[in-house]
Formats: sequence, structure tokens, C-alpha cells
Amino acid sequence: MDLYYEINGNGHPVVLLTGGADVRNWTFVASLLAEHYKVVAFDGRGTGKSPSPLEDIDHVEDLLSLLDHLDIKQATLIGHSMGGQIATEFALNYPERVSKLVLLAPGLSGFSYSKEFEENMKRIHEAAPDIDKMVELLLSDPSYRVVTASLHRDLMVQMLRHHMNRMFEWPSIEMIWPQPPAIERLGELKAKTLLIIGKEDSPDNLRVANYFQKHSDARIIEIPGADHMVNLTHPEKLYRQITEFLKE
Repeated sequence: MDLYYEINGNGHPVVLLTGGADVRNWTFVASLLAEHYKVVAFDGRGTGKSPSPLEDIDHVEDLLSLLDHLDIKQATLIGHSMGGQIATEFALNYPERVSKLVLLAPGLSGFSYSKEFEENMKRIHEAAPDIDKMVELLLSDPSYRVVTASLHRDLMVQMLRHHMNRMFEWPSIEMIWPQPPAIERLGELKAKTLLIIGKEDSPDNLRVANYFQKHSDARIIEIPGADHMVNLTHPEKLYRQITEFLKE
């Protein structure tokens, strides 16, 4: 297993997944969960301390390899942002390996994001290789207005800078997602699912949450005063919601 991972605590395994960040994304939540669970946090391929990809990235199969390596037959998956997208795809394709599913402001394969979102992503990519400008543009998005005004802004900037530096190391690759995309299969989710999202998140991410509500049995909880980085700014509230859900 070449992916970097950290394990803390004992008990039922809980695996934390993130997208454009690294294990620091779980700095505050992981320590709380580790009081009652075996918590596995890892860096996806090409992020954090994990190696850069040599070919197209298949996050779903990477997660399967990690669980097999750690001899985890079944786990609760907690995925944030693109990590939520990975967790959803994994739960659809390997339902027997997932006990429960917790999604924090998740992405969704096949979802049509707004023109505003696409234009903002284009501006960020056009700013490359000026990492400072790229980070500035990303954090100017309304979905980060809470975290940028908080004590955790520096941590957010450090993670973004590190991730963007790592991405410049990647060869020309793509991400492989199972087909058909999850948006067409949400009704097939077997794992009991909790979706948590900050009320101050972007309209696109709130639309994703609404889509889950309409097309799956997921329970939706909105956290007032939180944006896309609810895991950094509201870890105690997040912890309470997650543990109550896992105890059911």
C-alpha cells in the first residue's frame, strides 16, 4: 500500500475521505471520533504525503485497496467535498463494505454545476502557475466566506497551497469514475446515509444536497453559520451529529 494513512483510536472502523486537501482536513474531527472509533485518515493519490499518480486515478479502487490492506471488512465512510463523491461511488459499487455513509457537502458524479462555478474554476486554472493568485481566487468564492474569516484561514491556505503544488507534479492524467455516474444511481444506495452541509455553502453544493434529498433516503442536516469547510469551523457540532447517527 503506497498511500499515506494515519490510524487513531479503537473500535468500529471509520474512514475519512477528502478531495483537494490532505489529512489535515480532519485535524479537529478525527481526534474527537478517535475517542470512540478506529479512525483511518489518508491522503488520496497525488495529495498530502501520498505519491503522485503515474496513470489515471481511480479513487474508488484505491479506497478498496486501502481497506483490503488494513483488513477492514466493513467501515463507516465519512467523505468531505470530493471525498463525499468518492464515498458515494464506493458505497454504490461495494455496498457490502460500507456500514454507514456520512457525506459532508459532497460532490456528485454526473451533476451539472452552474455556469458561475465553471467560470470560477476556469479563472483559477488560468491563474496557474501563480499559486498565490489561485488560492486567492478560490477563497474569494462565497462558499469559503466563513472559514476565511475564522482562526482556521491559515490552515486552509496551507492545505490549498500544498495541494496545488502537488498537482503541478502530476503527469497529464484523468480521474476514472464508475459508470453510470452516481447521479443516476442514488436510489440504489443501500447504506444508511447522513448528509451534512453548511447553510452558507455555495448554491451548487446546496443543490447537490437537495438532489440527495429528492433521490435517495439520505437524511439531510444543515449547520447554520457554516460554509463548505464545516469540518474546520464547526467540528464539535459535526461530531455530535455523526456520533448520534452512528449510534442508531
